[in-house]
Amino acid sequence: MMTLPSIFPEKKPDIAALVAKKDIAGLIKALQFNDVAVQSQVAQELGSLGTEAIDALIRALKKKDKHIRLGIIEALTVIRDPHSIAALTETLKDKSSEVRWETAIALGEIGDERATGPLVHALRDHDKYVRFGAAFALAKIGWKPADDTEKAFYFAGMQEWKAVKMMGKSAIPALSHILNDRDSNVRQKVIEILGEIGDPDATPALVRSLGDENTEVRWKAVLSSPRCRIKMMHLPRGLSRRPKMTKNPLVAGFLNFMLPGLGYGYLGKWYGVMIFQIDITATVWLFKYGGETNTYSILFPIYLMLALHAYYITIKMPEPPL
Repeated sequence: MMTLPSIFPEKKPDIAALVAKKDIAGLIKALQFNDVAVQSQVAQELGSLGTEAIDALIRALKKKDKHIRLGIIEALTVIRDPHSIAALTETLKDKSSEVRWETAIALGEIGDERATGPLVHALRDHDKYVRFGAAFALAKIGWKPADDTEKAFYFAGMQEWKAVKMMGKSAIPALSHILNDRDSNVRQKVIEILGEIGDPDATPALVRSLGDENTEVRWKAVLSSPRCRIKMMHLPRGLSRRPKMTKNPLVAGFLNFMLPGLGYGYLGKWYGVMIFQIDITATVWLFKYGGETNTYSILFPIYLMLALHAYYITIKMPEPPL
């Protein structure tokens, strides 16, 4: 699809001129230029300005543009000024997973121990990339886990699943938390490990996973549950809580009444388009030869019948597979 930038190309920023003038605001704006190489170059140049750019960079961390925030984090990593630690640890809460991930890496590169607490908390992030960045950063700082729970979160963050499994029961709290990960592959791996650990303490996590939105995750939970001594009788009830992607009969009926055939299309029926085309043709013909009043009196009962039919077949549709 053609976009405005492709019609009216952006003018490449004159980075050398901006650096020569020490135009920090101009360089920060240049981070928006849609070219990764340019963004990286600008970030490095901002970093080369050293501590005189710190205050402006920290203020710009609140910019809405994600590319600006990413570039600023890279620049702050180059500068390595301890004054940026507080702002960077706050950025670990950013809504963008890429920003949180890069922030974790930056804190590890700067190597200030004050970042340890926020990075340990980032091991509980719902994004595997952020957890990996936090674990990597903590290793660079030289952090040591305070207990087995922190150790399990660290191993899970580093994707060292064998080490997590070796921890046995003490890894269950960390694994249960990581089941909130957005990646279904991670959730499947966690459930496998819980099944291999085989401890009843994993019951709440496995029961919750029976209602997961992903089919494979639910199946893994079924396989792992008996190993944790969950009775088979309880599994169907857990699976019944899964999200059901069923169609709404009222929506199907309404669509078929307003635009015949559209309701069938909503249900994935192949003949929906055909009925829609027939309706358009018939409506035009009836208006031309029968007049408006006759057209409505003929079409209304047909539309009502189609609406009722769409409603009926929707409520009779089988539930989606387990």
